[in-house]
Amino acid sequence: MAETIGSSDTAAAFTDRTDAAPHDGEILLSVRHLRKSYGDHEVLKDVSFDVRRGQVLVLLGPSGSGKSTLIRCLNGLETIQGGEIRFKGQVIPNNSEKTWRRLRTQIGMVFQSYDLFPNLTVAKNIELGPTKVQKRPKAEVDEQMDRLLADVQLSEYRDAYPRELSGGQKQRIAIVRALAMNPELMLFDEVTASLDPEMVREVLELMLRLAKRHMTMIVVTHEMEFARRVADTVMFLENGVILERQSGDEFFTHPSTDRAKAFLDSMSPVGDE
Repeated sequence: MAETIGSSDTAAAFTDRTDAAPHDGEILLSVRHLRKSYGDHEVLKDVSFDVRRGQVLVLLGPSGSGKSTLIRCLNGLETIQGGEIRFKGQVIPNNSEKTWRRLRTQIGMVFQSYDLFPNLTVAKNIELGPTKVQKRPKAEVDEQMDRLLADVQLSEYRDAYPRELSGGQKQRIAIVRALAMNPELMLFDEVTASLDPEMVREVLELMLRLAKRHMTMIVVTHEMEFARRVADTVMFLENGVILERQSGDEFFTHPSTDRAKAFLDSMSPVGDE
């Protein structure tokens, strides 16, 4: 399949993962001492980490560990009670909605619930952000959209409505919609959680292709085989604390904490999340 995801400039920058060293890239996102609470319940406790350009960071942990809350903080969808988030070296003013509205054109996010507008066609869903928010010419956006839809093999659904699509198709369109904004960072929050098993593969294959093209990604997933294939770095959370952070290969072969070992055992084919 042609390597056409993203704008022409972005697509030209994508290379096979074996040809580059993502961990040597510049720090794109930096989080220091982040704290998040709901009332008296502290969900994230002193969380610090960096994401380099071209890196794929996978967040793993049991239910309730704070993974989804963390990824939502990184797109300004949750306010934080302390700490600092930097994007491309610039501190994001704490809980500044004005700043986050601007940054969401650079930090794309895809949810498990698709969030497509049901009253708009696929094309209108994809065009909305680039034309209304980024003020880009419709002809330019449409050209990019046609490339993206061809890449995910959904060109024939350009004028369809979301209700006419399967769950896997809706999720691929949601990813295309995010990519049409030409983001520098993509966030994925359990994007296969609501899909039937036969639809999971097509979405994960698309995400794996993005990773191979060095799209910078932070991924929350319960698909362990996919996580093993895609992760440069795994960060394991429990009770809002980072218990373990190491390369994907090391985490899946030699986890350093007993809790991570137990988690991996529970996620084996005979177990259940």
